[in-house]
Amino acid sequence: MSDAKDKIVISLGGSLVVPDGGPNTKFLSEFNRFIRKKLAENKNRQFFIVVGGGKVARNYRDAGKEVVGKELTPDDLDWLGIHATRLNAHLLRTIFRDIAHPNIIKDYGVIRKAAEPVVIGAGWKPGWSTDYDAVLLCKDYGADTVINLSNIQQVYDKDPKKFSDAKPINKISWKEFKKLVGSKWGPGLNAPFDPIASAKASKLGIKAVILRGDNLKNLDNYFKNKKFVGTIIN
Repeated sequence: MSDAKDKIVISLGGSLVVPDGGPNTKFLSEFNRFIRKKLAENKNRQFFIVVGGGKVARNYRDAGKEVVGKELTPDDLDWLGIHATRLNAHLLRTIFRDIAHPNIIKDYGVIRKAAEPVVIGAGWKPGWSTDYDAVLLCKDYGADTVINLSNIQQVYDKDPKKFSDAKPINKISWKEFKKLVGSKWGPGLNAPFDPIASAKASKLGIKAVILRGDNLKNLDNYFKNKKFVGTIIN
């Protein structure tokens, strides 16, 4: 394996890929160009991109609950979300097909030797989100940071949708972050970083960087070690 700095792990929020039930081709086109540009700048880079389920996952979970009701277990709901992540992952792998590993990572109990510049991952098991899978990739491939791209630009001290006085946080420890998000996972949980993934990252000493995914100029600043808007958790 090459140095950890060459392995870049991204947890890509499904809300960016499928925000309203249909793929966001504008974002996907821009993201495609961005990743290829970053690879052209440094031939030793390798991107591991784990994609979430987005609105597809929520639509299927909501449909299951509406039809069946309380008989659906959290595992049932999680599996619907996992399959949505796999559909989104296939879309990403198709976009990067000329430079991507041919197989999507769906089993994180196996470490694959992937030499291609781009490796796409999806959901694995019930009980956590794709953030957790991204943390496992950091562990397996020697990366010390997971870049979390979603539709929020920072972590706040409280929900900014509910509280107008919510304050953005530039840097926070895992201990303090876990106080904000709690310790339990539920299907469709909306948190800046999955609580189960947070516990694992904290244990492994892995850093998370929370950034708004559709602000690629800001993401570029992060890559260039320039000032950026986001939250560092470590």
